[in-house]
Amino acid sequence: MSFQDAVRSALTQYVTFSGRARRSEYWFFALFNFLVLMVANFIDRAIGLNSALYGVVALALLLPGLAVGVRRLHDTNRSGWFLLLGLIPLVGAIVLIVFCVQDSQAGMNQYGPSPKLVSDDAVGGIDAAPAV
Repeated sequence: MSFQDAVRSALTQYVTFSGRARRSEYWFFALFNFLVLMVANFIDRAIGLNSALYGVVALALLLPGLAVGVRRLHDTNRSGWFLLLGLIPLVGAIVLIVFCVQDSQAGMNQYGPSPKLVSDDAVGGIDAAPAV
């Protein structure tokens, strides 16, 4: 998944907490989030807005970030509630990073088909779901 596809996917599914998200979608959106927040911070400092723009941008990207994080955890066959581990200082963030860098669970899991298979099927690759 390309950078543009990942950002577009995360922003168009900004309230979709079901399904699965590929590693590339999650990490490209995290990079996008970081870059946009740094630009907003730079503009705030240049204009002297006292973090007003930064706060608005951070609030606007909060829901898409949570949604793609939950879908990423679903892709590793974990509940989205594991995202609450991020509230534990340092240890929670480290555990979430480990979960998010792990490869997708192959095939189908309780959260749906693998996004790798679905995207491969869209370009004429392998079947998304086995025949039953």
